[in-house]
Amino acid sequence: MNIDYTIGEVELSYKPNFRSLHKATCSEDAYRYLLSTYREGTICYKEYFKVLFLNQANQILGYTLISEGGITETCADVRVILQAALLTNSVAIILAHNHPSGNLKPSKQDMEITKQVKDAAQLMRIKVLDHLIISDAGYYSLADEGLL
Repeated sequence: MNIDYTIGEVELSYKPNFRSLHKATCSEDAYRYLLSTYREGTICYKEYFKVLFLNQANQILGYTLISEGGITETCADVRVILQAALLTNSVAIILAHNHPSGNLKPSKQDMEITKQVKDAAQLMRIKVLDHLIISDAGYYSLADEGLL
């Protein structure tokens, strides 16, 4: 009996750009950096869930697109968010997603995913600093509104 014991290789990568780390000192800073990650005309097209990764000094290590969905929703997986945070050696993260409608009010689902990520991240000693709901005209910060 010939058994093939070949298994797939797991390869994870992160390519930091330490020459130009920017600080996120407030929700407006985070909004500005996140807004720049959208190609022109896409923020009103469909939902995108993104995460900013920060070091101890609140410098932005990078960002990633967690999911992209339809007009009214996108599905963010807590495990994928934390995997990326661990890979980047982040001590803090800022969650963000856009509402194509322009309505910045958080939904029940927005509040649920925020709590799920916050609870899971706490186990890893990673702090969720904020969850921003963004549009091309402005943003809503759960932290600024005391909802984090």
